[in-house]
Amino acid sequence: MAPIATAPYDWILAITTIAFVGSSFGNGANDVANSYATSVAARTLTMVQVGFLATITEFVGAVALGARVTSTIKNGIIGIDRFEGRPGVLMLAMGCAEVGNAAWLLTATGLGMPVSTTQTVVGALIGVGFAAQSEITWEWKSGSVSQVAASWGIAPLIAAAFSAILFGTLKYSVLERQDSFKWAMRLIPFYLAFTAAVLALFIVIEAPTAPSLEEFGAGKAVGIILGVFFGVLLIAYVFFMPYFERRLIKKDPRVRFWHVALGPLLRTENPPLYFPGKGDEYVKNYYADSYGNVTAGANARIHVDYEEPVVGQARIGSPSEGSGSDSPKLTGQTKGASDMPSAPDAATMEKQSHLTTGPDRQNGTPNLLKKKHLEPYERWIVPVQHLSWINPKKYWNWFKFILLQGVTRDVITHNSDLLRAIHARANRYDTRVEHLWTYCQVVSAMMMSIAHGSNDVANAVGPWAAVYQTYKSGVVDTRSPTPVWFLVVAGLLLGLGFWFYGYHIMRALGNKITQMSPTRGFAIELGAAITVLLASRLGLPVSTTQCLVGASMGVALMNYDIGAVNWRQLAFIFMGWVLTLPSAGLIAGLICLMALNTPHF
Repeated sequence: MAPIATAPYDWILAITTIAFVGSSFGNGANDVANSYATSVAARTLTMVQVGFLATITEFVGAVALGARVTSTIKNGIIGIDRFEGRPGVLMLAMGCAEVGNAAWLLTATGLGMPVSTTQTVVGALIGVGFAAQSEITWEWKSGSVSQVAASWGIAPLIAAAFSAILFGTLKYSVLERQDSFKWAMRLIPFYLAFTAAVLALFIVIEAPTAPSLEEFGAGKAVGIILGVFFGVLLIAYVFFMPYFERRLIKKDPRVRFWHVALGPLLRTENPPLYFPGKGDEYVKNYYADSYGNVTAGANARIHVDYEEPVVGQARIGSPSEGSGSDSPKLTGQTKGASDMPSAPDAATMEKQSHLTTGPDRQNGTPNLLKKKHLEPYERWIVPVQHLSWINPKKYWNWFKFILLQGVTRDVITHNSDLLRAIHARANRYDTRVEHLWTYCQVVSAMMMSIAHGSNDVANAVGPWAAVYQTYKSGVVDTRSPTPVWFLVVAGLLLGLGFWFYGYHIMRALGNKITQMSPTRGFAIELGAAITVLLASRLGLPVSTTQCLVGASMGVALMNYDIGAVNWRQLAFIFMGWVLTLPSAGLIAGLICLMALNTPHF
């Protein structure tokens, strides 16, 4: 039974619980998609694979590493003096903050705006603070409003610099060397080890349950870094290198990732391949969209007439004679390497691309010969539209549509002349080299997702925990021991939010900013992780979302062409950041103001 002081306010708890579900769902749909957007855009992972991975990694982050004590007044952004001795008012204020948080997150996600969930809940609390006439922290100190505003520029610029450095190192040490695949095979074990070491440190330091670096000790931290580095380096040489040789040098299409465990056996003539792969494609074209078209590396200008496209080269089609354009080249091809296989031949690439030889006279882009991707409605609803509602197949298809519509949409392809021109300005590299970096990219995305689950679960749980604990205790409670079942529910909702609603943000990031590939995605993810690590040590205000967007910009600029960046999309995203605080604050503040001043009897 609830104490007498809070028993009449069970309706506030009920409304806040509903808002908490929406808030966690929106948090997953918006922030979780950030972690995996580059992996899907680069065709390293599919949406279904990410759906399962995101549910697992967010759950692990929230439950295993999430904060056991949640500061329900986020960052001390508002004072609690106004609520002392008035538990009902605190419940109402926190409930309104949760509603404002959920409303803006779901709205921004629907509009395709990647926003900071931390700044959303801070904005909601500011609105509530105004409504309750509570003191708000404006001056420059940790968690203040001024630091939140500063993060709009600080986070993207620092992340852009780190990611540009990482991609530049990779570009000149591997991608643009004459024998790029040979150099890639030499260096990939060290990149795998370096990635694992950085991300291990990221988890150790960033997890809310972990001690501070001072308490943990620099010696232990260095020990973890070196231990993980050399451990993963050994694993890479023993297990991954035989796998890479079998798949990329011997071009065995039967080999799949689960065969890594065979290690040295893959160097034998006929290894015992369990569950062998089917088909004759040993490496996919990571630059192709969902219809098989490749625009990366083509001339930046759109031409009216095309000759027969030279599929497998850097461009999607040759300009008509006398166009005066320069012939772009595919950088990073393997030349003169007798011990390495050639890049996928033109016949293989043509099979992947499915381009027609005729031009589209209206927009100068190739027509599609075969549609490879069906949207959920076309896939499940259209085939059963003619069936009666008593036919069980119709219900079965509707069930699949509702369950899978969020993870079966095409988030890679954008039918836009502007984006085709932007992608055409990006360099295109050997697909075998790109394949090697898919593993670094996936691991970094998973670690970012786990870190998000551990850190940002408090954004949704905080206000709800304040309402719940205050309701149960009958007194104002703003720093609550968080029950594990809170974190379990929040972790599952984060994953479900991505599964059903995250496709909006997946489309907004990735290929909509610039042409993505596994090497670019690796630099973006790792650059963002390093930025968050450094910022946490220096006390700088950063958002994971803003770091990832800034990192995408930095990598895109490494094409040395400002036309390779979609500045319109970046401006749209920046507008979302600026709107976050006032929008969430207005929603929460107006609701709280009306509720506090409503006549009651």
